[in-house]
Amino acid sequence: MNLEDILDVMGCKTRRNILDLIKDEPRFVSQISRELEIGQKAIIEHLRAMENTGLLNSSFRKIERGRPRKYYDISHDIEFQIFISQGTMRLKVPGHEFQELQKIEEKARMGEEVSDELGNLIKEYEKAMKHAKNLLKQLDERKRALKKRSMNLPVITDD
Repeated sequence: MNLEDILDVMGCKTRRNILDLIKDEPRFVSQISRELEIGQKAIIEHLRAMENTGLLNSSFRKIERGRPRKYYDISHDIEFQIFISQGTMRLKVPGHEFQELQKIEEKARMGEEVSDELGNLIKEYEKAMKHAKNLLKQLDERKRALKKRSMNLPVITDD
């Protein structure tokens, strides 16, 4: 989940209204459409966008008569923070780093072939770990250099 996706979802009143409706119980398209008084086609597009960002899950449920209905619900608790400061804007999503893995795991449970996708994700994780280790090494070197410099400072006394 990236900053643009979350801002897109949360910046749209209709999508916030949909989230508000389904936070208590899963609902299907025509229920949401009826309660919000918005056409089903528009609701489907909003739901698709939110499902693609990982905010929603969908599942089919059998009903007494007719075809199974596709219900939408909140995929899992999501917490995020947006930091904005001079020259910086970033989004922090706790647990975000494993979201793609969870999607792949769900596909595997549904019987889809995910070996290539999982292999690519592992490569991305390895690249991220290498980057994080390099960053940590740089930070440690900076700390050592600062400590070394502070030890060599002359002591000034008031005589």
